[in-house]
Amino acid sequence: MPRPPRLHVPGGFYHVIFRGNHREPLFASNEDRTVLDTFVGNVISRSGARIHAYCWMTNHLHALIQVGELPLSKIMGRIAAPYSRYRHKLLRTSGHLFERRYKATLVDVDAYFLTLVRYIHLNPVKALMVSDPVDYPWSSHRAWLGLRSTPWLTIDFGLSLFSTHAENARDAYARFMGAPDLVEDELDSASNPQDSRVLGSDSFISGIPYRPQKPRRVVTLDQLATEIATDHSIPMEALASPSRERSLSAPRLALVRAALDHRIATLAEVARFLNRQPSTLSRLLARRSTPYGK
Repeated sequence: MPRPPRLHVPGGFYHVIFRGNHREPLFASNEDRTVLDTFVGNVISRSGARIHAYCWMTNHLHALIQVGELPLSKIMGRIAAPYSRYRHKLLRTSGHLFERRYKATLVDVDAYFLTLVRYIHLNPVKALMVSDPVDYPWSSHRAWLGLRSTPWLTIDFGLSLFSTHAENARDAYARFMGAPDLVEDELDSASNPQDSRVLGSDSFISGIPYRPQKPRRVVTLDQLATEIATDHSIPMEALASPSRERSLSAPRLALVRAALDHRIATLAEVARFLNRQPSTLSRLLARRSTPYGK
């Protein structure tokens, strides 16, 4: 059975879970998490999206993301692609760093926003990594308490649900975090049996004009190259440039594979487009495997 299409709701809130491929670790050091923070900040500042809560676990990521007009898939691709390249360059390896399909659940904010924030922030406690979420530095919990500032994080909306006075709101949030016993039961019961992509009731679903994310309508090699360059945050001209930078190998390979898989162009046509020899691209295909369009 084919997977259901993504739901794109401009202004919608999504609980996103992105796992390492085969549940492998995504981080080897604190520096890796800092690098991810930088990529996330760069993408969020340009995408019109907001992150209200997050937690970077060892082999998976949690985030509560509010999107704008740009679909969530584009946002996640623009975060995952540069971080994957960073890790591959660091480890001198290739392949899939993340699972190809992340999990995204559209959330009824009025009913479950705070419960979901608490669930995300308690992940390290549930995993027995810490006994108090304040001791875990790679989540937004400390920022919610006013103990740290994260420029790309939005906390004003969440705190305003407790109080319009900042100090009172933080105190109320801290008390709220101290009563976590029913968090998972609340979220499990909220999962919609009619649509697993939604955390909310039937009335919530019927009241939101969500629409499936439009499928790609790429028909030419130029269009495909433009889309892949955008996904990898590089100029389209860089694909066909003489540069031999390793960072360009992944998008070039993605272009070759997508063009062949979707019968947009032959290997010879792609080679001419990239100013390369077909034999060079054949060796690239045999040597590397990089996902296109996460």
